[in-house]
Amino acid sequence: MNFPDNLKYTKDHEWVRVEGNEAVIGITDFAQSELGDIVFVEIETEGETLDKDAVFGTVEAVKTVSDLFMPLSGTVSQFNKALEKNPETVNRDPYNEGWMIRVKMSDASQVNDLMSAADYRAMVGG
Repeated sequence: MNFPDNLKYTKDHEWVRVEGNEAVIGITDFAQSELGDIVFVEIETEGETLDKDAVFGTVEAVKTVSDLFMPLSGTVSQFNKALEKNPETVNRDPYNEGWMIRVKMSDASQVNDLMSAADYRAMVGG
């Protein structure tokens, strides 16, 4: 399992990379491996302002559909449209090409409430 130290993590298996006043968000390597082959990523919240813990989309694997939760409050400024044609990118490269959304953060201090790589690794038993 890969848990990059430069990211923050949630108990719901999302990762967050802060870039200025924006956050890039996706699902973790652990999450994609638990889900199996991802066949569809649905994000219909682009342009919406969502609260922390709100559902921002879903990811569909062969055997299950899982909700995706906002790790912090903000406005969804961009969806990774490449995932519409190639959702399996999330399996292959969850932390780079497989990112899901960009969010303009409402409250950057919420990042401090997220887990470090070491804490997330300990939670999932990695």
